[in-house]
Amino acid sequence: MKHKPGSTGAHHHSGTFCKGSDVMLNPKPSEQSTMCERHCSKTFSKLSMHIEGMPSEILLKIFSYLDAVTLLCIGCVNKRFYSLANDNFIWFRIYSASFSPKRSNWEVNTVEKTTASLSQASLHDKETGYWKKKYIVKQIAAGKTAVTQLLKPVNPYTGLPVKTKEALRVSGLSWVIVLKEKNGKEYIMEQAEFSVNDTSVTVVWHGNNWPRIDKLATLDLCGVTPVFLDRYKVPTKNGPRRRSLVAEYNLTNLTKSTSIGSDRLIRTFCLNPGLLIGLWKKEKEMAFVMANLHFHLLVERSTLGSATVPYMLPPHIPFLDDIDQQYGLHGYQLHVDMHSGGSSYLCGTFRNLFSRKDFIKNGYMKLIVISFKNNAQHLPLIGKVGLCWKTDVFAGCIQNCYMMDVTLLDETEKPFWCFSSPVCMRPATRPSDFFNYRGRHFYVTYIDPVGKVNLELVWMEETEEYYVVSLALYLRIEKVNSWFGTNY
Repeated sequence: MKHKPGSTGAHHHSGTFCKGSDVMLNPKPSEQSTMCERHCSKTFSKLSMHIEGMPSEILLKIFSYLDAVTLLCIGCVNKRFYSLANDNFIWFRIYSASFSPKRSNWEVNTVEKTTASLSQASLHDKETGYWKKKYIVKQIAAGKTAVTQLLKPVNPYTGLPVKTKEALRVSGLSWVIVLKEKNGKEYIMEQAEFSVNDTSVTVVWHGNNWPRIDKLATLDLCGVTPVFLDRYKVPTKNGPRRRSLVAEYNLTNLTKSTSIGSDRLIRTFCLNPGLLIGLWKKEKEMAFVMANLHFHLLVERSTLGSATVPYMLPPHIPFLDDIDQQYGLHGYQLHVDMHSGGSSYLCGTFRNLFSRKDFIKNGYMKLIVISFKNNAQHLPLIGKVGLCWKTDVFAGCIQNCYMMDVTLLDETEKPFWCFSSPVCMRPATRPSDFFNYRGRHFYVTYIDPVGKVNLELVWMEETEEYYVVSLALYLRIEKVNSWFGTNY
């Protein structure tokens, strides 16, 4: 594999000049591009000088025909255009057209009448850009309201919004990663593709122009939304957009402890929460970045934060139950989805999970989901298990790895613990307790500040499939006590 995957060898082209002329008949591609750039630069320069010489009154008349997005873009050209593009009269017309008062059956006030009713003096009494700011604030609020309404209906099996996929479309939400070098230099990478799973979204970035991994310090994952939403139009990347920090990752932690799997081309590393980084084996350069984002508060986390501060979850107020002596130990419901590349290996809901006080050990409370003692609970993984990846040129599949989504609801059917993360099945090193199965034994372990998951599987040679023979959740007792107001 060459230093740059997907790169092709350069071919030499000779150029021929016409006799007595400075025009190149067969210019090199680079020279042809340079000639075009010079021509466009001269043309734009002449056009810019011509427009700059126009009186302000004519420019304001031209600007009055522009929509809000174009007007904001025009304001970025220079200081004069910025000042003119903030004109209150123009923005009041735009504001009135979008947020005109409710019409009655007796009288209809058109935009022209409403605008005419306000004198020029009253419009210009406001500071420059007043109606522009007012329009932007109201547009953002209207967009949030529309998305919030979509997120209200809840799926009884997962406890998550039913219309998350539609909310993502209406909000125009996408994600970018900001790679920061140790010297402060930044690279912004737009998402290459994303797919919607049962309870999560998988977002992928790949390309041939990654900075060197040894120069990078951090990676910021940000949600990006257009300032102006129109549910009937597809949002464009050219308009104004807002950025919301979802998570920040330290790229100096790509060590053996964070490595989860490899194939003949790449090695992968997992950084919590839910980030997978693939490095080319030979060059040790980045091949792709993959983020698995759980549906729980996904839209809020991707839209309501700032560019530097993530969205803060509202404080949880525990509901005290003095009657129930086992409050916080029973009534849990688990929805789990194991998937990769559009294929689901296991997707199911487990109800009425409970624990006992004697299950509280070493700071954790244990919930048994699948018991190895009960053969009727054991479940197969459907299909060939592997974590699928691809770049602009190459594609592959890392065996025994996949994405795992966990959604745990409390007895009030509210999300208690939610995560999406890549995991890897590793061979068991200790003797197996599963005497009923003959085959290789594997385990999966996941841990974060809320709890940990222990999953044990057996590879059945006869049927060539994995069987889940044990699944247990361990919840930190500190989280349980703070959530339910208990003192276990």
